[in-house]
Amino acid sequence: MRSSCRFAVAVHVLAVLADKNGEPVSSTLLAASVNTNPVIIRRLLLDLQKAKLVETKKGAGFGSRLSRPAAKINLGEIFRAVEKHEPFILPHRKPNMACPVGCGIQHALEAVFISALRALERDLSRTTLAGILRSARRGGVSAREFAEKD
Repeated sequence: MRSSCRFAVAVHVLAVLADKNGEPVSSTLLAASVNTNPVIIRRLLLDLQKAKLVETKKGAGFGSRLSRPAAKINLGEIFRAVEKHEPFILPHRKPNMACPVGCGIQHALEAVFISALRALERDLSRTTLAGILRSARRGGVSAREFAEKD
């Protein structure tokens, strides 16, 4: 089974950008906050840029910043921007259709998976990036203080 941390890393990166209030932030600083390689962050930023959540510039004044206020970005948008795989998938092999359970299990699970994905996206859409940043700030130092330590 496959799972991904891209969503969590994307929220982390966007929260750092929100904390910087429009200042361009380098992928190196973002990677230091996430504790990963800047190449990973740059790849993630490409998806966030395609979704119009960030703007990135190269050259003088380089870096990334949010494309709109954190209060206008919700976690549902972030999830859809970075998660390329469905969170719930059926096995590739077909079940035994001669089995009384096997012949109907895929149909039954598909309905549950659709409902669960809708609930997940609905719940994520209720939380803004600004709310996540407020919560993260209560838990430790701000991204600004982190950058000043480097």
